[in-house]
Amino acid sequence: MPHVAQASEQAYSAQDIQSMIIGKRIYLATPMGGEFPLNYRKNGVVDGSGEALGLGRFVKPEDTGKWWIKGDRLCQQFQTWYKGAPMCFELYKTGSKTLRWVRDNGQVGTARIGDGI
Repeated sequence: MPHVAQASEQAYSAQDIQSMIIGKRIYLATPMGGEFPLNYRKNGVVDGSGEALGLGRFVKPEDTGKWWIKGDRLCQQFQTWYKGAPMCFELYKTGSKTLRWVRDNGQVGTARIGDGI
């Protein structure tokens, strides 16, 4: 189900994802406060660690997977997080270094684009 961007948002194209997200550390805002870093490496690997947020009490704190671009969506699949299920996201630019994401299941959130890795 496509999502409508808010008036101040611009949808990322596949080319935008490649140039603005890949090779960077993306910090997902978490409901409990803080940020959850994900590294989108140029070789197709995505990895992250929730150790700083104390996620080790609930799930494996670190995981690695793969990313790919399908249409104008960023997709990823981790080894253990989310039971290894693939998922895709529409991304919307909300500022020079901020974005809103919409997962294919309707879940939404925000993130900050960090430095290159």
